[in-house]
Amino acid sequence: MKNSKYIKVAIISFFFFCFTTANAQRSYIEDHKNIATELSKQYGIPSSIILAIAIVESGAGTSKASKTLNNHFGIVGKNDVNTSRFKSFNSVRESYEAFCRMLSRKKLYNQLKDNNNYNDWVKAIASSGYSTKPNEWMKKINSTIAKFGLQK
Repeated sequence: MKNSKYIKVAIISFFFFCFTTANAQRSYIEDHKNIATELSKQYGIPSSIILAIAIVESGAGTSKASKTLNNHFGIVGKNDVNTSRFKSFNSVRESYEAFCRMLSRKKLYNQLKDNNNYNDWVKAIASSGYSTKPNEWMKKINSTIAKFGLQK
């Protein structure tokens, strides 16, 4: 009986965590979709790619780097804190712009610019060395896009 009580609490906690996380991600999307849409038009990178990568890399804005450095993409570089390897930005928008500029300098960009097929982008970015665990990263990005209908 005692174990079943712990199992029930664990199950309820798990579902609460999943619900809370999904709500945080939806809120993040609402707060940042305009930036992603504007930059998508400017750079020819699908907004679904921009948002999904930001969600995964920043934990939907909850990571230490996103909170203290405005870094939503895990971009490595100089910062004022010196306790992190991640670059600091003056604003979230600046982080988003830096990510799009970074992608626009890669070989994959010329082949994919204005291509709205997010699968092509995910594969190419993963193959470019963006992530240290490309297969796992691809699954997370694709799952985020599908879960929130970002491809629409």
